[in-house]
Parts: sequence; C-alpha cells; structure tokens
Amino acid sequence: MEAFSHIYIEERLLGSGRALQILSHFPNAAVIPIGHYKDVFNRHGQDIALQHRYQNLILAEKHGKLVYPGAPVCQSFGNQHFYYTSCAVNCFFDCEYCYLKGMYPSGNLLLFLNIEEIFQELRVLLRAHPVYLSVSYDTDLLALHEIFPYARLWAELVKTEPGLTVELRTKSGALSYWKELRAVFGETGDGRERLITAFTLSPEYIIREYEHRTGTLRTRLRSARAGLALGMPVRLCFDPMIYCPDWRAQYEALLREVFRALPTEQLRDVSIGSFRISESYLRNIRRAFPRSAVVQYPYENDHGVCHYSAALTEEMEGFLFGLLRERLPEERIFRWRE
Repeated sequence: MEAFSHIYIEERLLGSGRALQILSHFPNAAVIPIGHYKDVFNRHGQDIALQHRYQNLILAEKHGKLVYPGAPVCQSFGNQHFYYTSCAVNCFFDCEYCYLKGMYPSGNLLLFLNIEEIFQELRVLLRAHPVYLSVSYDTDLLALHEIFPYARLWAELVKTEPGLTVELRTKSGALSYWKELRAVFGETGDGRERLITAFTLSPEYIIREYEHRTGTLRTRLRSARAGLALGMPVRLCFDPMIYCPDWRAQYEALLREVFRALPTEQLRDVSIGSFRISESYLRNIRRAFPRSAVVQYPYENDHGVCHYSAALTEEMEGFLFGLLRERLPEERIFRWRE
C-alpha cells in the first residue's frame, strides 16, 4: 500500500480509535481536519486523472440512507432482494474503464468509518426478508484490507445474521484475508457459505493495459485457490469483458489458466458480462482520460447505457459461455441480461 501525502479527517473523528488505527499506517502524512467530507470530495474543478495517480485519503462518516436497491446494470444472480451499500468510495486500484471515474467529482479515496449504521439499517430490512448485498461496487474492499478491515467486519455480521448473504467483489490477490475469515467462522465454518468472494478475472493483456495496480492474474487465481481450499464460496466474474483485436485468443488463454489453477467443480458459480456504462459516466471519463483506448471506443448508446454492438456482445459472451460450459453446468453460469 502506497503512502498518502495528505489525509483529510472530519473533526468529529479526530481521536477516534478507528481513525487513529488508520493514521498509524501513515505517520508521515499531513493530517488536515475538515468539517464535512463533501467540502473536499465534492469540490468543483478537480483533476480526477491526477488524483487517481496521486491519491489523498478522506476519513468520514456517512448518514442518511445507506442501503440501496441493486442497480439494473448489475448482476443479481437470481436473488429477489438484491441491494448494495458503500462503506468506501473510489479505489486504490486504477482501472481505466471504472465507472467510478465518471460518477464522482473526485479521485481521492473516501472511507466511511461508521459501518455499524449500515449494519443497523440492514437489520431492519432483514426483519422483513432475506437480503443479498453487494458491498464492493464503489471500491475494492480487499485492496483496503491493510488500512481498515472492512471485510472482517462484514464476515462477523454475516455470521450473526442468517438471512444475510454478502458478495465481496475484488481484483486483489491478497492471501491474509482468508486467515481472518477462518478466524471469524471457526473450525465449523458456520455461516461462511453466505460470504461470497467474487474475483473479477481478465486476460493478462487487459490487466496490463487497463487494470493498473490490481493483482495479477496469477495472484488473483492463487488467492481464489486458497479460498476454495478453506471451503469458502468463490465466484469468478468474467465481467466486464473488454474487447481487444485478438480477444478470442486472449480469453481462451485466460480460461486455460483458470482451468489449470482452480478445481472448477468447487466454484460456487461464474458470471459473464461485456462492458457497459451509463452515458453520463462515460462522457465524464472520456473528458478526463482522452488517450485511453478502452474509454474512447465507439460504444453504442442504448437508452442511456453505452455498450458494444449487440452482435459483438453476443459473439464475445457466447464464445466465453461455450468454453465455460465445457467445465461447468449451465445453471452455475450467469449472463447479465438487461
């Protein structure tokens, strides 16, 4: 984890245990008290591209509504009561195509430390029905694990709430995470089947060109294998699929690596989805990253959602589906549908 040169912290959090724990990792950072995180995060005229290269950290609390219905562009995996929440915004990783770069006015990393308030709102929902919750749409929590143990806190909640299933989506290759989960769930593993670790996998070319600072394909697969060895549910997400001139060869090579590294019969499931993004987000990203090939691709605009042509989408996703079907039953392969 790279050091932050400046850390902004809401005044109410000064001296709090969690803030001090985080600050201890960055003893040379300049600590700047602020009244509200929006005073820094929502400023006009920020250079998002530069901020993603040289991030500052903001420590804050979030109030108001904290749990939201899942977005239509996201994969629900057949769950009726699908929700998401954000305990952090923006990411230590730096993927060129990430929608966060078009959604928020800042590239700085924002951590919300009052995670218990999210838990309280979830418990109200859980009294009415089970909840399937995605917690990593606005960040990669495993990439933040060295700073603050969000993943462990979610595991502890899952263990005590039998109606809650949580998905942690990641491009990390971290291994220490699994040791903490084993400590939370114990030898019996009660509740672990409801904490799904979902690894986004891309061909090595895509990782190298567009997924900066993320785990390599080898380290992601190594971490997935470690989770499976502990009996933890592991999902593989071939989403987003990114077009490149030799995409067939790239994705075929990717699956060869997956099949060589992992016992596919132990996987919970896999998902497939080609790149798609809100028109407004894409417009903002294109303005900030004019030289990015993946951002400047001539996507089709379908009622405000930009994506590859229907023919290319079907060709890419169908190709990958066919390869996966050779090793997995169809009921464990999910394709995103609008």
